[in-house]
Amino acid sequence: MNDVLSIGKSHAIVEALVRSPQLRRLFVISDHANPGLKARAHDLRVGKTADPRVVVDYAKEAKPDFAIVGSEEPLSEGVADALAQIGVPCVGPRQATARLEYSKSFTRELIAKYGIAGNPRYRIFRQRDGIEDYLRTQPSFVIKPDGLTGGKGVKVFEEHFHRIEEAVQYCDELFAKDHKAVVIEERLDGEEFSFQSFFDGRHIAHMIPVQDHKRAYDGDKGPNTGGMGSCSCADHLLPFLTPDDVAQAADINRQVGEALFKETGQEYKGILYGGFMRTRDGLRVIEYNCRFGDPEVMNVLSLLETDFIDICKVIIDGSLDALTVKFRHQATVCKYIVPAGYPDKASMVKDGRVDVGAILDSPDLDRRLRMYYAAVNDNDGTITLTDSRSLAVVGIADTLFEAEKIAEAAASSVKGPVFHRKDIGTSQLIQKRIDHMNRITGEERRQRAAS
Repeated sequence: MNDVLSIGKSHAIVEALVRSPQLRRLFVISDHANPGLKARAHDLRVGKTADPRVVVDYAKEAKPDFAIVGSEEPLSEGVADALAQIGVPCVGPRQATARLEYSKSFTRELIAKYGIAGNPRYRIFRQRDGIEDYLRTQPSFVIKPDGLTGGKGVKVFEEHFHRIEEAVQYCDELFAKDHKAVVIEERLDGEEFSFQSFFDGRHIAHMIPVQDHKRAYDGDKGPNTGGMGSCSCADHLLPFLTPDDVAQAADINRQVGEALFKETGQEYKGILYGGFMRTRDGLRVIEYNCRFGDPEVMNVLSLLETDFIDICKVIIDGSLDALTVKFRHQATVCKYIVPAGYPDKASMVKDGRVDVGAILDSPDLDRRLRMYYAAVNDNDGTITLTDSRSLAVVGIADTLFEAEKIAEAAASSVKGPVFHRKDIGTSQLIQKRIDHMNRITGEERRQRAAS
């Protein structure tokens, strides 16, 4: 039996731990009094998870057998290092290897140095000089801050700004906010997907591809968010991917994990989460994260068949190759319910109430429907909003479109000053993705020629 400490707000991680018969006691530290965590934890501590001292003090009280980190800020602040110093092993990389997420310049240079495929054309600037001249030579580009921005810092020319002067001003703002560098990359055309892997420093076990939907509104419109929902398919592909695409993403994850050890001398133990884009010229690496994706974690852990505590233990022990990791062959559609005005003006409805009674009474709950709380507070049984994503529902079925219907019915039943994207997982949006991929690869022309 195991005592486990979960760090962060991930209700999905907590549910996966609770499903294990090996769990004895679950301790959770979170920045919010999330009701999903509260209901499952032996003890829930509300505290600053990105402060190593706060986490270590709680770990000394709880005395867990191991810890798992579910969010990026604790990793970037060295929480895994601090836990190691008091003898608590962690599923989550040390600060040196977590640079893969919190430093985009480190990641680009790592991939280039070790000859790993997938880098787009890029240039790193550690000061303002030369940025404007360089931008004027680029037909289109993406600006990425070197540092954590909650998934909202990336800006695209011709979408977020239309003049070079505006792009330079944005770079000035990033330097003024103490970002140590900005990375300017070519703008790519293709379809993005997330591919996550378990890694113990030497051995790797892959999850299934998931597509996240970053834009706030239906039709892929509006500002970028932390993610409005995601979907996965029963065949463990996506409609616009081939088995070779997934195999290449898996190989890039493996090579990146190995390169981290060569570069830092530390074994990476945790989740390697590659964000990829399939383009006309093959796969490109968009970014790397050092923990489960959010919302992608809800898709993959809803389908996980292997005991999650077993996976955590072999990651820590370095024996991941001795365990077979399995996922059910079903489709999932995840839809996030978020405060009205999210992401820009969500604070206007902060402390608003949400009612999820219809979901809790659903006969599909825990069978074909999962609900996961996110950044909400539990005030004596009343669920209140913060200014971030509130809760998510996941439909699970044999087909993507059945899963979407389950998720949409649940999301539409939530009452309060909230909204969600209704189009995620629909046949119309999936076809849009396929048509887009066909146009840029020429596959549609080949299909027509064949017919």
